[in-house]
Amino acid sequence: MQSITLRQLRDTRKVKAWLRAGVHIEVRERNEVLGDLVPRTPTPRTEPVEWPDFEARLKAIYGDKVIPAVADLLEDRENSRY
Repeated sequence: MQSITLRQLRDTRKVKAWLRAGVHIEVRERNEVLGDLVPRTPTPRTEPVEWPDFEARLKAIYGDKVIPAVADLLEDRENSRY
């Protein structure tokens, strides 16, 4: 385990190199431990989730039928005046 003072903490290149190498670092001030810098463990990469084919589902349910919902909504709004 490496030890570093608050003044030495300004040298970020050295600190980043240590953390990338997996070194646990103690941060000290006047020989008193203030805290620890612990390298992050790499998270395992997950495979992307494959989404269902929604377009194929719609075609299986409704076939080639076109549902003009937006056109009907706009027509209803024009006919009803509040």
